[in-house]
Amino acid sequence: MLTVSALTRLHISVSFELKDGECIALQGPSGVGKSLLLRAIADLDPNEGAVKLDETLREAVPAPLWRKQVTYLAAEPGWWVDTVQEHFTAWDDAMPLIARLGLPPDCGSWPIRRLSTGEKQRLGLARALMLRSRVLLLDEPTSALDATSTATVESIIAERISSGTAVIWSTHDNAQARRVGSRLFVMGAGRIEEHRL
Repeated sequence: MLTVSALTRLHISVSFELKDGECIALQGPSGVGKSLLLRAIADLDPNEGAVKLDETLREAVPAPLWRKQVTYLAAEPGWWVDTVQEHFTAWDDAMPLIARLGLPPDCGSWPIRRLSTGEKQRLGLARALMLRSRVLLLDEPTSALDATSTATVESIIAERISSGTAVIWSTHDNAQARRVGSRLFVMGAGRIEEHRL
């Protein structure tokens, strides 16, 4: 279970628990701090308060290990070397997932500069899913995808949730929030509130 009692840089007071196998859909207007909240939980941005995984404080876990257990996926994933395959520690193991996401087998040799925004999103998701994290923090993971790719991503994440992964999924799409979330949180005016789905 992930327990969050934190105050982010934007002075948004939050307190909630996220159980294994549960998905919180996170909504709110642009600029309200959804990304900052996810980044704070992942220990990527300065913040006050406490975040725990199974009663272990985030500060008690080395940051790289924490981020392997509590993984943040940005809407625009980062790329730091020239080709796709270099961003994966086990390319062959990732291939079934990459194929399911609609990418061809030879995409590993593609230069990053060749990728569309949607291809980057799908490959970034594949990279994050290969970590087999306990908690996934998804920041608009389908914002650049068509309906078919979006449905595939939702299906893959639903499978992870059913196998026990906990997810916070930020989305501007009301219909998507209701499809993917078992709970709905709405951020605004310095607070976060739970709404009925």
